[in-house]
This record gives sequence, C-alpha cells and structure tokens, in this order.
Amino acid sequence: MLSILMNHLPTRTLILSPMGKMFFNILATLPEFESDLFRLRTREGMAMARSRGKLRGKKPKLSDKQQRELRWMHDTGEYAIGDLAEVFPVSRPTVHGTIARQQIATGRPVSNAP
Repeated sequence: MLSILMNHLPTRTLILSPMGKMFFNILATLPEFESDLFRLRTREGMAMARSRGKLRGKKPKLSDKQQRELRWMHDTGEYAIGDLAEVFPVSRPTVHGTIARQQIATGRPVSNAP
C-alpha cells in the first residue's frame, strides 16, 4: 500500500496530507506494540522464575561474614571508606552499599566516623 501511495503522490504531499499522517502514525504504532509485548513477556517470565526460586540476581561480592566485619571496621572509626575498599578488594561504591544494607538489616544507623 505504501508503494502505491509513494508512486502516485510526491513524498512531501504524502507526509503532509491527513491520509499520509494517519498512515505513518499507524505504521509507528507497530514497533511500539512489539516492544510493549516484549517487556510484558519479560516481566511475566521473570515473575514465573521468581516464584520457582530460579531468579536470584547477581551474587554479592562479599560474604555475609565479610559484610558484618566491614560494617564493624567502619563503625570503629579507624578505617576510611577507601581503606576498607583496599582491605576487602572491592570498589568504594560497593563499600558504601554494603554499609547501607547492613544499616537496614541491623536497624543501627551508620556512625559518622571518617
């Protein structure tokens, strides 16, 4: 159908005419519809995997024991974030995230240590 329209009308007229605008808008909805279906199927698949216990996400870089030790070392005030990142071979954002998760898990606020 597009080739018929393109052969009989100049391109500028086709795009600016009400029929042309409607036709291109209809064509534009198809890829959007496909991407919405893809997202929906992905979410459904993840929900099914989660319900079966198959979806766990990325494994933490530090074990539970290491996380508790990192939090304890931070709370002593003797270690800065950069020092902890060197002691436990992880990045500074990982240290910050671990401390924040430990705060949520234990309910204790993070100390204002340097």
